[in-house]
Amino acid sequence: MRVSQSSSTDADLVGTMREGVLAQKHLLIGEEGSPINYDLNIGRAGGGGWRAPRHRHNFDQIRFVLKGNYPYGDNKVLPEGWVAYFPESVYYGPQDRPEGLETMVLQVGGASGQGYLSVAQREAANAALNKKGHFKGGLFVYTDEKGEQKTQDGSAACFEHATGRKLEFAPARYEDVVVMNPSAYAWIPQGAKGVEVKWLGSFTERNARIGFLRLAAGAVYGGGEHPSIEVLYLSKGKISVDGQKYGPQSALEFLPKEGPVPITAIEPTEFLCMVLHQF
Repeated sequence: MRVSQSSSTDADLVGTMREGVLAQKHLLIGEEGSPINYDLNIGRAGGGGWRAPRHRHNFDQIRFVLKGNYPYGDNKVLPEGWVAYFPESVYYGPQDRPEGLETMVLQVGGASGQGYLSVAQREAANAALNKKGHFKGGLFVYTDEKGEQKTQDGSAACFEHATGRKLEFAPARYEDVVVMNPSAYAWIPQGAKGVEVKWLGSFTERNARIGFLRLAAGAVYGGGEHPSIEVLYLSKGKISVDGQKYGPQSALEFLPKEGPVPITAIEPTEFLCMVLHQF
């Protein structure tokens, strides 16, 4: 089990591969090189916002809007409190995160097994690419060996520089981003008294799951009983784990079948629960 708190995590600015300013607190980071390497972060747009052109990734993303409304495409907005699954290989954007927008984002290797480029690898590539070209409007602009100006998606350029291989995409399993309104789902009692869940969805043949977990004051939930990594983001309330107390914007990671690890709600509590792909 690992636990991280936003209150004790410093914010880092994302590199220049996109336009604007985005400060991120990286609460949990997975195992580099693993097919389900991941980064769980809280991002806040500032300095005029954060913009990116229409693009796609070779990894999955889960976004939970904490404050504001997130425009993720033409005439497409993810409202505050909603959750969306951005599958690998599926285009989205142009995105425009207005100043002050706060989101929780899990970026994680998708079902194809291509993994996820770590934050450290991405930022090192970003710095190196700035020595041979520049980023503008979400694109990397450079001059090739023939003296011709070329452009490439900024994220793709970082991936190819970091890995030394061309970015390729698995066939898309979904047609579009999957947008979910949690308030439209019902709470279902599960297991111990005072424990309720609402699963928003199960995705791909590798059974990644997204849902919410609610504990009444004094209720106990056993973390780490899933067949793959379970990540919990504490959105409301206060808990006690292994003698330590944690409040909102804390994150917990449980390895496959690690539990049950008792999580006790000190007051009414809610988590966003994410179970990663099974490999």
